[in-house]
Amino acid sequence: MERSTGVFAPQWRLTSIGIAVAISLFAFEGLAVATAMPSAVRELRGLAYFGWSYSAFLVTNLMGLGAAGQWCDRVGPRRPLLTGIAVFTAGLLVAGTAVNMAMFVLGRGAQGIGVGLASTAVFKIVATAYPPELRPRALAIISAAYVLPALIGPVLSGTITAHAGWRWVFLGLVPLALACGGALLRALRMSPAPGSAPAGGFRSALFALLAGGGVVVLQTGGDAAVAGRTPLAVLLLVAGLLALVAGLRELLPRGAARLRRGVPAVIAVRGLLAGAFYALESVVPLTLATLHGFGTAAAGLPLLAGSIGWWAGAQAQGRITKMARPSLLRRGLIALVCCFVGMTALCLDGAPGWPVYLLWIVGGLGMGVCVPTTGVLVLEQSAEDETGANSSALQISDVTAAGLGTSAAGVLVGASEAGHLGFGAGMGVLGLAAAAVCAAAAVGASRTAPARRSTAVG
Repeated sequence: MERSTGVFAPQWRLTSIGIAVAISLFAFEGLAVATAMPSAVRELRGLAYFGWSYSAFLVTNLMGLGAAGQWCDRVGPRRPLLTGIAVFTAGLLVAGTAVNMAMFVLGRGAQGIGVGLASTAVFKIVATAYPPELRPRALAIISAAYVLPALIGPVLSGTITAHAGWRWVFLGLVPLALACGGALLRALRMSPAPGSAPAGGFRSALFALLAGGGVVVLQTGGDAAVAGRTPLAVLLLVAGLLALVAGLRELLPRGAARLRRGVPAVIAVRGLLAGAFYALESVVPLTLATLHGFGTAAAGLPLLAGSIGWWAGAQAQGRITKMARPSLLRRGLIALVCCFVGMTALCLDGAPGWPVYLLWIVGGLGMGVCVPTTGVLVLEQSAEDETGANSSALQISDVTAAGLGTSAAGVLVGASEAGHLGFGAGMGVLGLAAAAVCAAAAVGASRTAPARRSTAVG
């Protein structure tokens, strides 16, 4: 393809820059808050509510994703995107000026809703602003936009926290949030007339709230089981599972649990790979520090290596035109399986820790191939009035599975801390489980090929 027709050609330049800025902004906020949180909870005297800052974001993010899909299909991406940026900005202001932990958690909840609304609208813009042959490269922008925040986010936010205070980690993003909305205005004006999708955003948001609440209750139940409170644990686990299943049945396409061919299988595979990857990623630094004696900086470097691999994979998939997307997806999943099996081997007694740097590049490469590829497959197989709903379902699957995966990893860490199993054994079990999940997804990758007709979210 000629250079002049790339995603940064004059007719798409502002749109591509706006997408990159928006996603980078959301990614930076997600990374920066982890650095700023210790200072924030100390000042606000809210250590007991530390976890709620993350839980609130997860639940409201799902609500935003649930509401945005059919809203985008009904009215186009303009109002959901601008509303999302406005709510996200308000959340930054509330968190940055919080005088107590309740206000801080409220701000984090608003940020979650804003990110959910805006990120779905960005996918809708990709579906409407770019021709089909440029969509893989446009989605590669979204993946690549996570790399710069991963490179500089923790250092920059740490510097801001140390010299200007944790509040400016939030308040300093406000001008950027407004700027990214301005950069996307041209693309929003060029969006085609809305389709005839049915109303249902509020109903979807309620089911997303139910699913997100189910994730939180499941994690609480796991923690109760580790603490030996068996009756409470059983009650919470059953309640959480019922809430999760009830919510996802309304939010994901029919047949997703069975990997029904087409969009349902794509969305299911995306959830499987996201849950496996983020579960293991959440414990990589802890594993290196605990089992191999790595220092803080050395233990965190594999995540940087993974980000570079992710960028490389995203760029590669955008330029591969002679391979069918399901086959490309399978290769990315095989890379993830190799990474996770290798991580399991590093948990054995006497194993060295240094191979983690190579392994996590491979894992990042697999994610860089798989994540944009699933996005392309969904957009290719969705009618114009389904792109918002199906893109929303794709991201709901991703976020929900990531929440479940990190929760499961946290429970295993808690179990090892309580002496129920060795740390190395627990992390080895997690690595094998992640590898098995991605291997199953690789087997099912052929089912992500188009069905006989497009499948809408039901």
